[in-house]
Formats: sequence, C-alpha cells, structure tokens
Amino acid sequence: QDQPSPSQSVDLQSPRNNKQHHTQEMGLKRLIVRRGQLFTLQLGFNRPFQPQTDTISFVAETGPEPSELLGTRATFVLTRTRHGNVWSASDFTTDSSDSLQVSLFTPANAVIGPYTLKIEISQGQGHSVTYPLGTFILLFNPWSAEDDVYLPSEILLQEYIMRDYGFVYKGHERFITSWPWNFGQFEEDIIDICFEILNKSLYYLKNPSKDYSQRNNVVYVCRVVSAMINSNDDSGVLQGNWGEDYSQGVSPLEWNGSVAILRQWSARGGQPVKYGQCWVFASVMCTVMRCLGVPTRVISNFRSAHNVDRNLTIDTYYDQNAEMLPTQKQDKIWNFHVWNECWMIRKDLPPGYNGWQVLDPTPQQTSSGLFCCGPASVKAIKEGEVHLAYDTPFVYAEVNADEVIWLFRNGRAQEILVHNTSSIGKEISTKMVGSEQRQDITSSYKYPEGSPEERSVFMKASRKMLGPKRTSSSFLDLLGSGGFEGHPVRLQLHLARTPEWGQDLLLMLRVQRVPHRARLQGPIRLVVRFCAQALLHGGGTREPLWRHMMQLNLDFGKETQWPLLLPYSNYRNKLTDEKLIRVSGIAEFEETGRSMLVLKDISLEPPHLSIEVSERAEVGKVLRVHITLTNTLTVSLSNCTMVLEGSGLIDGQIVNNLGTLMAEHTIQIQLDLYPIKAGPRQLQVLISSNEVKEIKGYKDILVTPARAS
Repeated sequence: QDQPSPSQSVDLQSPRNNKQHHTQEMGLKRLIVRRGQLFTLQLGFNRPFQPQTDTISFVAETGPEPSELLGTRATFVLTRTRHGNVWSASDFTTDSSDSLQVSLFTPANAVIGPYTLKIEISQGQGHSVTYPLGTFILLFNPWSAEDDVYLPSEILLQEYIMRDYGFVYKGHERFITSWPWNFGQFEEDIIDICFEILNKSLYYLKNPSKDYSQRNNVVYVCRVVSAMINSNDDSGVLQGNWGEDYSQGVSPLEWNGSVAILRQWSARGGQPVKYGQCWVFASVMCTVMRCLGVPTRVISNFRSAHNVDRNLTIDTYYDQNAEMLPTQKQDKIWNFHVWNECWMIRKDLPPGYNGWQVLDPTPQQTSSGLFCCGPASVKAIKEGEVHLAYDTPFVYAEVNADEVIWLFRNGRAQEILVHNTSSIGKEISTKMVGSEQRQDITSSYKYPEGSPEERSVFMKASRKMLGPKRTSSSFLDLLGSGGFEGHPVRLQLHLARTPEWGQDLLLMLRVQRVPHRARLQGPIRLVVRFCAQALLHGGGTREPLWRHMMQLNLDFGKETQWPLLLPYSNYRNKLTDEKLIRVSGIAEFEETGRSMLVLKDISLEPPHLSIEVSERAEVGKVLRVHITLTNTLTVSLSNCTMVLEGSGLIDGQIVNNLGTLMAEHTIQIQLDLYPIKAGPRQLQVLISSNEVKEIKGYKDILVTPARAS
C-alpha cells in the first residue's frame, strides 16, 4: 500500500494557538507561538493513518544553514507521550480514519525566530518522503517557568509584554513631563522587522550560523538589539543627533511612537532613520523586546552622569560672571537620560542578580568594541558589584557619580564652589503598572543618599573602579571634609510666578545671614553677578542671553529679597526646543574674597491641548474625536502640524496641516476614527509649530468588540 501523504489538508490552527500563546494581537492569519509551550496541528491524509506501521517524524528548521549541532534544526518522531524539555510531537488523536491531531512542543531554551516545519513519512524500513507543512514564528515565553524570561505575575505581563502604549519621562528633575508613546509592538509587520534587525547586525553578517545558534540566549539577543537600535557601527535603526539642525530628517521631539520609525527603516532597506535621542532609542528598543517576548520597560534617570574616564566625578566650570563654561572633557551631566530594563535570569552571573537588567541603546560608549550597553543587573548596581558583566561600572557612574563645580578664573580652576555627592541619579522613573502615574524606582538602584549603606557601597565601587592608589585621592578627602559649608550667608533663587513661554520671568533672590558663622562683625558686603543661558539636554549651555549685577550690604538677622526680571525679549529666539533656562549667580564676599554659587533651572510651559471623545468606542464603528488647543502665548504659532497615532485605533498616522494659530486664539478640530482592535487603547496627539515643537496630549480609550449585527 502507498505511504500516506498529507495531501488533503494541513491546519496549523493559528487562531486557537495564537490565543493560547498570547500572540493573537499580532494577528490570527499565521502561526506565532512561544517556546516551552504546546501547540496543536491537524493533518489530513489521503488514506487512513496506521500508527503501527506508519512512522512520522517532524523537522523544524531556522536560519541560513540549519544544523542539529547548532540548535537550529530539530528532528523528532511522533510519540504517544512527551519527554521533558525537548522538541517533541505527541498526544496525537486520529479523529477520523484519515486525519490526525498532533501536539508539538518546543523546548524553553529553543532558538527564537521564523521556522519552517516539514513532515517525514516512512513505512517499516522503506524509504521516506518529506512534505512541507508550513511556517511558524517562535518567541520567548515569559509565561513559562522554564524560560529565562519567566515573569510570574499576570499583572506585570499585561504591562511589560502586552501593553502597546506607555509614557516616557522627560524634562528636568524638578519639572518632570510625561510623554505618551505608541510602542505598537503588535502591528502586523513589526515582528518581521524585529527579525530583520537581528539579521542586519554585525554578528550575523560576520557569522550567520553562529549568530542564529545564540538566539536562544536572551542576554545575547538583548546585546545585539541594543547595538542595532543606534547606527554607530552598523545599519542600525536610528541615527542620533544632539545638535540643533534636524533639516535632513525628523526632530527627535516630533516622533509619537516606534511604528513609523521601524517601518521607515525597513522600507528603505535598513537605512538609519533620522533622528533619535535617548528617549527615542529606548522606546524603539522597548517595542522590539516586548515584541520578541522579553518583559521590558523604559526608565528615565534625571541628572544622569556620562563619566568617560570612570573616576566617578564630573567637573563643571563657571567663570566669575556666573557663566557656565563649555568643557573640553567629554564628561557631562544629562538633564535626563533614558534607557531600558529587561527582565531575565542571569545564568552567566553568580546567584542573586536575576530580575531587571539595564540595557541602553543610546550610543555613548563602546562595549567589547560595539556601541551597546548591558545587560547590567540593577541589583549589582545597587550593591556596587561593578565587576559583574556587562558595562556595570558605566551605569553605576550614571546614577552615583559626584559633581564638583569649580570657579574658573585667570585661565585655571581656582576654587571649588560646590561638591555634590547626591546631585546625580535623581527621580529614577518608569510608568507605574496598570496606571498612568509615574513610579519612582530610585531605591532599586541605590540606598538612600547619605545612608551608611550608600557610602560603603560607594567606597566599594570606588576601590574596584579607581584601584587602591586612587581611592585616597584628594577627591575622597573632600568627601569627608565638608569644607564648603562655611559661608556666612545663604542665597536662594525662587520663581515669583509660574514661568510661561512668551512671558517675562520674575525671580526673587532670597538672602539670609547665618548667625553662628558670623565671624565678621557689622554688615557683610557682597557683589552678585547673574547670568542666564539656554540649558541643553546634554547638560551644557548656550552663550548667555541675559546678565545682571547687584551689590548687597547685609545687616544681622535680616532676611532680604531682591527681584530679578528676565524679559521675554532676551530669551525669545535663544532657547532650544526643550525650553529650559539656567539662571546662575556667583556672589563674591568683599571681606574674604571667597565666592559662592546659586543656581535655578526654569522650565517654560507650552500651551496645553485637550482631547474629548464622544460616545463609547466600538470596533468598526465611527468614533468622533474633538481636539482643542488655545494659544496662551503672546505670539502666534506658525506652520502648525498635527499628527495623530494610536495602535488599534488608527492604521499608521493621520497628519493635518493647521496653518497659523494667532495669540490668544483657540482652534477646534473634529475627526472621525474607526477603531480596529478591542481592548485598552491610547490616542496620541502631537501639534508642532515653528515656535513650539512639542504640544502633546493623549486620551485613553477602551474599545469594545464589534457587536453582532
């Protein structure tokens, strides 16, 4: 009798399997499954199947040159029961005489990626015949206790794998703004683009088979992705730009989400998309890792150190006119820096360092020759175990370095104005699970500032990073000396009213004498020189846009306040898109010749937009959206463009040109959307103009499934 052949039908049962594997959001047309979990197929044959004489085995293959040795090819025979954590086909039932239902199992450490599946059929000792069954995509499985990315909490999985929108925290430690972002990891083509990214990496180009064979290892995949999101070494997804000229591409501030970036990169054959900065790099990486099945979140670190020489100090310089000077060193303190955390077991480290790991796709430093960073265990950072892989000293410095501010005159740094041991690594933030609130996770990176644990961890990390000789350097002596507290007065700058873009800014200088430090009898005379500069995202400043000087005579016991006016005309065309101003003042005491520094950073509020949605949202039914923007500024906003985005609500983007919005005027826009997917969704709206780049708003919308008509 002939051998049976699956000539009639092969049903990969994608809708059913995808639902059970939490991939239904990626679509139901093709089979997308997670490793370490059963899925079922239905095979129809041209004649009844006889388990006694017909031998059936399956072949699953991935990569350019599949091989069993490298783990990119598996052959497994149909058996009655499943054996352990290996490729297997079992639990079969012959529904009717000529059809077969089979459960396939993939090991929890299998290589991820696109697979082809074939079947080999033979009778007794006879020759075998092979038939193709189809293709499937295999992903990491955080629902499986055997997988290295296992996360045993459904609430966390809903947030860190399934949620396709979120927030990125930006701005300044005192004025944190939350930016809505459309991750869109389940849009239909994103999974394919994720594997395209892996196939464009230098590791793959150098040795495709070896690269594929390591794709079972989440540490390896994370490192490859963190190198591939930036284009510093390879045809990565995004090109960074920290200058001011974005005319060759899109300003980093004008992206609403990851999908447009990934699609553009893929459509242009892997040309880096212009332009990204840290929050864009990290948000795109979050999309890719959630899509591949690794629990991932986006983290913002305010006042983030970039410590190139790894000496755990960042030096900044002011001259006697209170102007912050550019420095030749590459060291800097970013107003904020954004990275990712991915959840995994670290089998490559000693026990105790599992859980969240830092990955930073922004190209700051090379690691093993490539621009990537991590994974570095958050626990290792907190404990100062900076010798543990990967790049832990770099991340440790980002949240723990000390800041030393120098007075620079006559061509050299003359006097230390301030030594801050706690001004770096503030308000480390991520989106709270299941909520729109910001969660402060600083305590998972470090012990409380000034606590004995924090100082002892700092000493431990310093010894490892600086070596025994350097640890007794003057810089650590300064830590203990506290010699900067001896000033006879206290100076503070306050805002007298809410700062709004387009208005004059009113500040108050508050001056108090400190009684017990008054070695000097009688009044104290001091000269205060002020300077205002646009503050850049990288922590540097532009040239001064305003200067002021005052002479003060202070009597005992008095607290005095002096107003300072910074007119709109001074800063009007001088700020960056971030709209931040640093006001600095240096007071010089006539009696002693010593100086002290006072600083105030100001963030200017852009106008706010409101989004209202009419009735309830339902798949396929019209949903009317009302968007209102009032120009609260004293100037008109020219060349306004509105971009709407939201996975499950809009396919791609909707772009409208709105023209000019005069000062004090209101614009109202009505739009009709037709929601595509049910569940919690978020509509993101960005209005940008020549004057203000980023007027953002969002609306959370719960979409109900289509009702049967």
